[in-house]
Amino acid sequence: MKSMDEARERTQGLYNICVTPFSEDGTLKKAALEANLERVIGLGFDGILIGGTYGEFPAMSTEERATLFRAAVEVVGDRVPLLLCSAAADPRAAVELTQLAADLGGLPMVTAPYVSEITDAQIVSYFKEIAKVSRTGIMIYNAPGIGITLSAPLIEELSDIEGMIALKQGDLSPTVVDRLVGRLKGKLKMLAASDLAMLGPIMTGFDGLSSTNSCALPEIIHGTYKAVLEGDFGRATSLNQLWYPVREACRAYGQPQTTKAMMALRGWDGGVVRAPLRSLSRAQHESLAETLRQVAANTDERLLKLAA
Repeated sequence: MKSMDEARERTQGLYNICVTPFSEDGTLKKAALEANLERVIGLGFDGILIGGTYGEFPAMSTEERATLFRAAVEVVGDRVPLLLCSAAADPRAAVELTQLAADLGGLPMVTAPYVSEITDAQIVSYFKEIAKVSRTGIMIYNAPGIGITLSAPLIEELSDIEGMIALKQGDLSPTVVDRLVGRLKGKLKMLAASDLAMLGPIMTGFDGLSSTNSCALPEIIHGTYKAVLEGDFGRATSLNQLWYPVREACRAYGQPQTTKAMMALRGWDGGVVRAPLRSLSRAQHESLAETLRQVAANTDERLLKLAA
């Protein structure tokens, strides 16, 4: 993407939140990254998010994140839009990564600074400054798991800043979603940040969805989203209910370790997680495997085929 207008036009639809496949020694497994990206592109996903929260960016250095950006762009090119998460505790790192993300043709995704007792006015000032370095604009990343949760009124204020073109919204409570759609539809492109509660925001009027579990269940997630777009809400609901046991496991065991374990059960390489995260225990892995077998028994191989 070369401009804000292009980024605004293309930022919509179903985005895969790509896990970062680390090897046991902590290095990036580039072949696994390429295979995982090609899989979701081949299935028709509209875009990909690189280096987000479930991409484990807090456990990576600025240099490693830049390497990940470049590796993803080398594979994907301009076939689908890329969201490149440039959030950082250090504003200098955020600026550096934001400029790189834009220069590579991605849309930088930026959180508020995670600083105690920061004011709304300081957050607004921060976004005004960081927007200046991105030719493709900024996606506001409202991530309740990182620092503070941006309120709906503050998001509305941020939407008035030149260069703010999109929002990845982590607070998906119905009243907040309703207000954001009612007040900002057409002004910001809005993506629901989680597939754990995906149907409500999309049916309310969000422009798309980002999904971590699509790394492990891409057929089911894509099928659900496609059914919504086609107005087949019965099928969308049925598919969403189908993998509820998996969502329970994700909430119990944490992410992205649960998704990486599911990928392994399907014969795909999601790598391992970095400290301070830990991979699933043997008992958790066995329980997850049984959960997947039960889900697979209720569908067909086109939607969920486990590794032998």
